[in-house]
Amino acid sequence: MNKLKNSQLWQLILANARELLREPAVLFWGIVFPILMSLGLGVAFTKKKDVTVTIAVIGRNHLVHAPSDSISLIQTFLLRNKAELRVGKDGSLSRELTVPDEKLGGTRYIFRDMSWKKAMVMLKRGNLNLVMDESNAKIQYQFDPMNPDAQLTYLKFSKLMKDPDLIIKSSETEIRPLDVTGTRYIDFLVPGLICMGVMMSCMWGVSYDIIEKRSKKLLRRMIATPMKRSNFLVALITVRIAMNFVESGLLFLFAWLVFHITIQGSVPALILFFISGNIAFAGIAVFLSCNTAKTEIGNGLINLVSMPMMVLSGIFFSYHNFPGWSIPVIQKFPLTMMADGVRSIFIEGAGFGEIMLPTLIMLVIGVVFFTAGLKLFKWH
Repeated sequence: MNKLKNSQLWQLILANARELLREPAVLFWGIVFPILMSLGLGVAFTKKKDVTVTIAVIGRNHLVHAPSDSISLIQTFLLRNKAELRVGKDGSLSRELTVPDEKLGGTRYIFRDMSWKKAMVMLKRGNLNLVMDESNAKIQYQFDPMNPDAQLTYLKFSKLMKDPDLIIKSSETEIRPLDVTGTRYIDFLVPGLICMGVMMSCMWGVSYDIIEKRSKKLLRRMIATPMKRSNFLVALITVRIAMNFVESGLLFLFAWLVFHITIQGSVPALILFFISGNIAFAGIAVFLSCNTAKTEIGNGLINLVSMPMMVLSGIFFSYHNFPGWSIPVIQKFPLTMMADGVRSIFIEGAGFGEIMLPTLIMLVIGVVFFTAGLKLFKWH
């Protein structure tokens, strides 16, 4: 009798183990997702041999010294340290200087010659650490005092500038905290959260709803009626887009009341681009759910598409933290395009001209995936 009971227990354990291993959602969340998260965040934030720091140099050209020019303090520093001059494809100038440190790791400084307007755009996108200017024989350091990376960059570089050979006095330097609208981290974060909310709402609100209805045989009953099949999907997408407007509007209202976030660009352009992003993700959602009737497989597919974009697309931090070779690939993700477009309107003052091309791309993505999903769609 005891032997029979033990055999039953063993068979029940095996049956439950097989059932567990056959569910894609369990495999994804238990094995694949932690690996993806550790890979993405590890690549973005693991300390590299040389930390790269980008510094904007404003004003007259401090990177190239002509014989007729009166040499500046910044030029003196760059020339004495033999910073390498580089010319970009667009004709922009930069100098690179690597300062080795065996204990803490080296730092590679990239000095870019740019206008104040361009520096503010790069700062808002998270691609800049520090802004330097020189006027009236003073070096001005400008950065967001609430940004710890900017503070660390200032402390390291200002110490480097005060080496005995340069003889730069404290009276020749000045700190000017930046208070430009849109440079705070919360200004960077909220547009990203809005876009992530749209993606997750479409993935789960459209894809999972379709798969669940198919698994319960509801779709088969619906096509027995005189219903036009495309109307069902369009109605589902329309309701989801309306819900996304409400959810995103409430998030913005909260951020406006608590953090005083404003929209610096065109509101009509923002609405148009927001709709195009919804259409893109709704089309992808229809395509993902066009074939399967198992909710477990649906969970795996949805997470397989959405989670990598959540990690890589620059929602919580700039995707420029990733290796340079990966950035052109990341910029082609739908979530990256939407987040960049919404941020450009929120904090860079963009209008219809700047977002027209990404709007068309998002619409094409939505229409192509919706059409493909409709052709492959199974109603039973």
